[in-house]
Amino acid sequence: MLDIYTLGEEVLGEKCQPITKFDSGLRVLVDAMFETMSEADGVGLAAPQVGVPSRLFVINIQGVEKRAYINPQIIETSIETDISEEGCLSIPGVWHDVQRPARVTVQAQDIEGKVFTVKAEGLLARAIQHENDHLNGVLFIDRLSDEEKEKMVKAYEKRTKGKRRKER
Repeated sequence: MLDIYTLGEEVLGEKCQPITKFDSGLRVLVDAMFETMSEADGVGLAAPQVGVPSRLFVINIQGVEKRAYINPQIIETSIETDISEEGCLSIPGVWHDVQRPARVTVQAQDIEGKVFTVKAEGLLARAIQHENDHLNGVLFIDRLSDEEKEKMVKAYEKRTKGKRRKER
C-alpha cells in the first residue's frame, strides 16, 4: 500500500516526466498503485498521487477496463461534451460536476513499453482525462470557476480540519 498525497502537496501541481525504464521497479509500482486504488475504492490513480512525478496512471473500472497507461497522450477528443460528477482520491469527500469531452482517443505504452491506442467514452473517457490531468499538474477542481474551486477547497479543508496527515 502506498500513501495517497492530498490537496496542497507540491507533487500534485507538477508536470510529470516520461518513463524510460520498463523494468521490475515499474511493475512493482504499477501493482502497488492498483492495490492502493482498490483499497481506496477508486477507479483511477495517477503516479503523482502517490508521490511519483512520472507519466503513469492506472484505471480499473469493473467490467470495462483494468490497465496501466504509461506515457499517455490524448490524441483526439470529441467536440461533444458531457457533464458529470467527479471526485478525487487526493481530495477525499469532495465532488463536483465537471465538463469534459464525451469521447477521447489515447495512445500510451503498456508495462512492457508496447504502444497501444484506446478509444473511450463514458466513465472510461472521463477517468482517462481526469488521470491524464494529474500528469500535467491539474486537479479536477482546477477545471471549475474560481468561485466553485474556492468552495471545494473550503469544503475539503473543513472536512479535514484537525486531522493530521500520516507521516511518510
